[in-house]
Amino acid sequence: MADTEKIEGTVDTVRYRNEDNGYAVLFLESDGELVTVTGDFGDIEEGEGLTAYGHYASHPRYGLQFITESFERKLPDTADSIRRYLSSGVIKGIGEALANRIVDVFGARTLTIMEHEPERLLEVRGMTERKCEEVAREAKQIFSLRSAIAYFDGYGIRSRYAMRAYRIWGEQCQEVVAENPYLMCRDTIGLGFRQVEDFARELHIPLNAPCRIQAGIEHLLSFNANEGHSCLPLDRLSDKACDFLGIGESEFYRSYNAGLEEGTIVEYVKGGREFVYLKEYYDAEDYIATRIGVMRDFGIRDTRDYSELIEETEKHSGMQYAELQKEAIRAALSRGMLILTGGPGTGKTTTLNAIIACFEKLGNQVLIAAPTGRAAKRVSDLTGYEAKTIHRLLEVQFDAFGNQVFTHHEENPLDCDVLIVDEMSMVDVLLFSHLLRALRLGCKVVLVGDSDQLPSVGAGHLLAHLIASKCMPVVALREIFRQAQQSLIVTNAHRIVHGEMPDLRQKNNDFFFFYRPDPDSASQLVTDLVVRRLPAAPQYRFDPIRDIQVICPSRIGNVGVEAMNKLLQSRLNPPAAGKAQMKSKLYEFREGDKVMQTKNNYDIQWRRGEESGQGIFNGDIGRIETINRKSGEAVIDFDGRITVYPLMMLDQLELAYAVTVHKSQGSEFEAVILPLLGHSDKLSYRNLLYTAVTRAKRLLIIVGTPERVLEMVQNNRRTNRYSCLRDMLEKTAKPEEPGDAS
Repeated sequence: MADTEKIEGTVDTVRYRNEDNGYAVLFLESDGELVTVTGDFGDIEEGEGLTAYGHYASHPRYGLQFITESFERKLPDTADSIRRYLSSGVIKGIGEALANRIVDVFGARTLTIMEHEPERLLEVRGMTERKCEEVAREAKQIFSLRSAIAYFDGYGIRSRYAMRAYRIWGEQCQEVVAENPYLMCRDTIGLGFRQVEDFARELHIPLNAPCRIQAGIEHLLSFNANEGHSCLPLDRLSDKACDFLGIGESEFYRSYNAGLEEGTIVEYVKGGREFVYLKEYYDAEDYIATRIGVMRDFGIRDTRDYSELIEETEKHSGMQYAELQKEAIRAALSRGMLILTGGPGTGKTTTLNAIIACFEKLGNQVLIAAPTGRAAKRVSDLTGYEAKTIHRLLEVQFDAFGNQVFTHHEENPLDCDVLIVDEMSMVDVLLFSHLLRALRLGCKVVLVGDSDQLPSVGAGHLLAHLIASKCMPVVALREIFRQAQQSLIVTNAHRIVHGEMPDLRQKNNDFFFFYRPDPDSASQLVTDLVVRRLPAAPQYRFDPIRDIQVICPSRIGNVGVEAMNKLLQSRLNPPAAGKAQMKSKLYEFREGDKVMQTKNNYDIQWRRGEESGQGIFNGDIGRIETINRKSGEAVIDFDGRITVYPLMMLDQLELAYAVTVHKSQGSEFEAVILPLLGHSDKLSYRNLLYTAVTRAKRLLIIVGTPERVLEMVQNNRRTNRYSCLRDMLEKTAKPEEPGDAS
């Protein structure tokens, strides 16, 4: 990243301040010039001295700024700077005139007097006893917050966390946190467990302290939630916690029981075995089960005959629907909820288009959502209807602690009669619970997805558990239509799902296999296919960056994502004179590179011609147009959306010549090359292979060995995720009776 620079001076003007997290934009008078400086400065005010360390970057709207990574603050210590500081309104009740009178009396000692001898303010002309008390009270708060920020800074903890602690505990925050530093791990503050461990060590908190053990339990549950588990069995949690924290079983259970009593963790018994949740994950799964039960009880089955409407839609579309497709359309129209599932070539998109068209003919307001930006774009392209990400649909915002807050919820529901959610296999339980909260009780819900694909990155195995619980009608399209039968991609995908070896012998279709027994020869072939052979083939003429996507099971190894990205970059976009580049933690980015956004960024601005908007999302793929080290920015094109990235944000990007199977979910590519060897046995299972194969539209090439392909096909080890949602659904939302789908 950019080299660290230093700037120092006096705060001239605070242009913007976020009172919740301490972020500020200010003008710093440095060497006779005003410089725009940004950072988490807390309660900084005009007149203060500031030394900032960071780098310059160009903001697309506000121009050149100094981005602060660390800083040192100093209260004003001259009469003139104190005069400016007090005149800024930092202390309620002191305006410019009173600030001048106070400084005229006490000079450079003014702030010391206000902090330690505030009663002496009565020496100032016009200062009444009541006014003195008010000013003293306000000044005490200012100095207390500054003291808290300085205290935490001494342990390397940034001001945003200090301000959150001060907001909760006020003047006692230092004493509270010194007694239990692990309170800083809570969501309201959000400091990481390992950083708090360092803090606690310096405070000499013992390893068997109950506060440490309880925080460690919550940390393990949170870590495993990020791995996909909504909960953990108590016996496994106990073993993990004792090993991780270096404690005994009796010490674990003392803190565990305290957590249950406080309500920070929740226990649920399934099949005689205890499962432990963080409260938010229990609340999410419990709400999903309860709400679906209420929707079933509230919904009245519509007995109207929709045959005429379906026939009319058939004629208008020029399609002839199969009987199972008609069953799905009838179920969507007549029932409150429907799951529509099926693999490639089974007519899922045709059925979805028909469902939307029928609802619109009935005068219903239909909204369409998908879990990612690329998935939303794909369903928009396939249906011709606008689709939004679920986060956009719910209008996500962030609270004072950086947590997601949705504008639409029970008290402000979405304005729709029908909600359709595509790529449901990618939706996790937290997000789905928020989505259900934003629906009016009478709103119909159609959930579309392929249950044979990989589950969500977030916690839970939502789609699979909704289907298995039989809590709502499910129509599974199985028949491969004649046109799709001509595609070996489609037929081989279905073979894989059914545990059959795909046909690796054909050489005249859209699915090819190249035998390479070792990672070196495989990586060489993959590179040659991307760089030379496929772009040159007259029947394809693929653009190597726009049309071809390498998808790898693993990030590591010779044919893993990281190695393949560097190899492909060296061939497709090597260093050249005049081609700017910039190093991030993992990659050397160059102008012309294919990149992927790795986290949701709701604030970044983009333009597409006259259109403008905000937000680039996890999984979005773009291309770096320019890198300007001097202005500290990069211009990136995400499918026509032109964005300006400060170089400090490049760590939100990765090279995308190769991506993992998980990152490819919800997307389709003209050509996919899939190297299958050298990766971990943990990544050799059927639905990972199936998900990768179904990302290809026109061409799929597997490079590796038949033995590895067979191993993946035969390993039907479904991703094992701990969750009690299915059990909750079966208890709360009674299973559908046979034949209830129609």
